[in-house]
Amino acid sequence: MTREKVELGRLLFFEKRISADGTVACATCHMPARGFSNARQYGVGVEGKLGIRNVPTVLNAAYYSSQFWDGRAKSLEEQAKGPILNPAEMASSEERVVKVLGAIPAYGEAFRRAFGDPAISLDRAAKAIATFERTLVSGGSPFDRWKFGGEEAAISADAKRGFDLFKSKAQCVKCHLVDEFSAPLTDNKFHNIGIGMDKQKPELGRAEITKDRKDRGKFKTPSLREVTRTAPYMHDGRFNTLEEVLDFYDKGGHPNPSLDPDIFPLKLTQKEKKDLLAFLRTLEGNAPRVAEPEAPR
Repeated sequence: MTREKVELGRLLFFEKRISADGTVACATCHMPARGFSNARQYGVGVEGKLGIRNVPTVLNAAYYSSQFWDGRAKSLEEQAKGPILNPAEMASSEERVVKVLGAIPAYGEAFRRAFGDPAISLDRAAKAIATFERTLVSGGSPFDRWKFGGEEAAISADAKRGFDLFKSKAQCVKCHLVDEFSAPLTDNKFHNIGIGMDKQKPELGRAEITKDRKDRGKFKTPSLREVTRTAPYMHDGRFNTLEEVLDFYDKGGHPNPSLDPDIFPLKLTQKEKKDLLAFLRTLEGNAPRVAEPEAPR
């Protein structure tokens, strides 16, 4: 990772001109002010085309072993190419990326600083975007200061009770991992919790990638870091609030033949739900502030 490659990636993250109609960039859906999500149920691409999935935050994406809700990309580099080429997102092509960026002198110089020569390619653009995304790390939350820093006053008594519930009765920690030394708040795995299986045409999720029937309805466990900033929730963005999410889990998800065995009615009280919410609010950390750069000329 070099400063020059990060800076090129930042420029490309906000670059709309490489999309088919010049209106969509990575930052169009992954908005820094919205926790690098877009506060809408689905992503919106060129010509106002709606995607089929909620936009996941790219904060801490560097720690995921796969990308996208179905895990179809194995690296951030592979992920970065996806929206550029997707007809419902940026609807571009490698040829357009090279042509558009090649016509902007400042990009030739930026690629030279990042890679040693001014050659422009989709692979290099994806590498730069991925390098920038690896800097989008959120930590240092009140929870971190309490759990790992010993600051007892960093979180409230309600939040501490919520964390106890998170580890026990609420069962959250089975997928949103926290251990003695770290708190990724994801297991980097895929689970069927019933979301999407209640539709007329059930969503296959991970099974579309693996072709394995055991993966029907499974989607990636998102990290809960910055979760208060990334509404709406679930892979289809159906819940606008964390209260709705907790109610869904409390009822035991949506029954279906492939439902994860760890999903069952929790019988939480209203006070317990409030304590869990208090805990989730402590996961907002020091996410980087990223300003939109002036478009290169």
